Amino acid sequence: MPSLEEMQRWTLVFGRMQQLLLENGIAAMKPVETAVPPIPGVTDPATVGRVTDFWRDSVAMWQQMLVPAAQRTAEKPEQAADRRFRDSAWRENPVFDWIRQSYFLISDHMLRAVDSVEGLEDKQKEQLRFATRAFIDAMSPSNFPATNPQVLEKTIETRGENLVKGLQNMLADMSKGQMTQVAPGAFEVGRNLAMTPGKVVHRTPLYELIQYAPTTPDVLAAPVVIFPPWINRFYILDLTPEKSFVRWAVEQGITVFMVSWRSADATMKDVVWDDYVAAQIDAITVAKTALAAKHVHAIGYCVAGTTLAATLAVLTARGEADMVASATFFTAQVDFADAGELLHFVDDTQLAMFKELTPDGYLDGRYMAATFNLLRGRDLIWNYVTNNYLLGNDYAPFDLLHWNSDTTNLPAKWHISYLTDLYRDNRLATDGDLSVDGTPIHISQVKTPAYVQAGREDHIAPAGSVWKLTRHLAGPVRFVLAGSGHIAGVVNPPSMNKYQYWTNTEPKDTLEDFIAAAHETKGSWWPDWAAWLRAIDPETVPAAGARVPGAGALAAIEEAPGRYVRER
Repeated sequence: MPSLEEMQRWTLVFGRMQQLLLENGIAAMKPVETAVPPIPGVTDPATVGRVTDFWRDSVAMWQQMLVPAAQRTAEKPEQAADRRFRDSAWRENPVFDWIRQSYFLISDHMLRAVDSVEGLEDKQKEQLRFATRAFIDAMSPSNFPATNPQVLEKTIETRGENLVKGLQNMLADMSKGQMTQVAPGAFEVGRNLAMTPGKVVHRTPLYELIQYAPTTPDVLAAPVVIFPPWINRFYILDLTPEKSFVRWAVEQGITVFMVSWRSADATMKDVVWDDYVAAQIDAITVAKTALAAKHVHAIGYCVAGTTLAATLAVLTARGEADMVASATFFTAQVDFADAGELLHFVDDTQLAMFKELTPDGYLDGRYMAATFNLLRGRDLIWNYVTNNYLLGNDYAPFDLLHWNSDTTNLPAKWHISYLTDLYRDNRLATDGDLSVDGTPIHISQVKTPAYVQAGREDHIAPAGSVWKLTRHLAGPVRFVLAGSGHIAGVVNPPSMNKYQYWTNTEPKDTLEDFIAAAHETKGSWWPDWAAWLRAIDPETVPAAGARVPGAGALAAIEEAPGRYVRER
């Protein structure tokens, strides 16, 4: 490794060379006053300006290398906080410091170049920006053994055993077609996940209905029926006991029913949205009838929340809206005009590809998992390339990542229709444009009291997009903005005392206005939701008879978490 003095010498040499190029390059690329017009992308003023900026910033970077670390210009906050370069060698070693800073410089100018491209529609430019960021993340020097000081150090220390183990990890992932994110065997449903006591009390070819055992002498008369997204397993809301929303809700004196969707196979090739809406109505009816309740409270998470809005519209049109006393929406959208980065995966080319991937009538869940990982490629892809392929580290036991990797297959016909009708064409936002079983859907006619929760850092269902739901519903709405994102913003038990949430009792037209005057509360929003639920219907009944799973009209089929959650 060259000494600091040698590095400073070479830095000075290269800096002088860059300066010469800068001086002569600018002169060479100045538009010549002749009849020959500037060549777009080569000699036009905008391109010359971008090249000039890059050279100037390069020279500035080299000049910074000559200054002692304590006297250098402060890094941008996002660069200083970049976890890929937290090892001290990235700053203390001149070679790797130069590699790191060069990477930031090139990345910055690549994104600037995208922003300066003319003639593209906004959607096309966003797609180009997304693809560029993905390329930049992939080309990080932390992802390559020769340019990562930690990898070099560990390779010398272990005499290459880290690379052998990393190769084994990579080949194992290639054989199963999915990147490993958590220690194999660390978690299992029924053993240390989805452990809240309950029984499967109803089963159809599309879903199982789980009723959970009460833990309090009295419970709310109106039960809660939860609809998780069928894109993933239901136990995101019943993780380890300390993180389980289901367990917590039961402890608050709430009778909880949970839908566990079946992972699709070839027998479900004709399943469409109408079937999921019908399933939600069926689950509501079964829970209400079994307990002889006047009504139920319904919760819809993500895509199941989108479907819940349609379900409420169907019930309203049929004159049966009073079956549901309240509706809670976890990070759910009905207006997809600003649905975020997932829109990059919804165009004619992508839709055609999905059709090619589903010859048997269902989409392998690994494709959806890869898509969601791409939305946070730095954390969910390249982090594991570095830690588990290059460094050869063991995988961490993390329940949330186990759930994230526990993929669910999707009915192809409905999934393609979902992407086309909702994401691409945004038809649900227009009253009457979509129908379910012949009933036109009018979200604007839904008057059911609603609790709408969004995650401030949600990259799957952006908060601004979720906010639009409050503009479509006709009934009273309580909007709550939670700290964190699509998962951690929802799964945030009070006992962990993490994050915060914002509320605002004054009506606001925009999310920005809501935030500007919102009240911030530290910790979990779950108690706020429970108080809101009790205010709608505070009636309680003894936790006996049909309130005990299997003791009423609904016979117990098997113990929770049931069969469907274990099927591939």
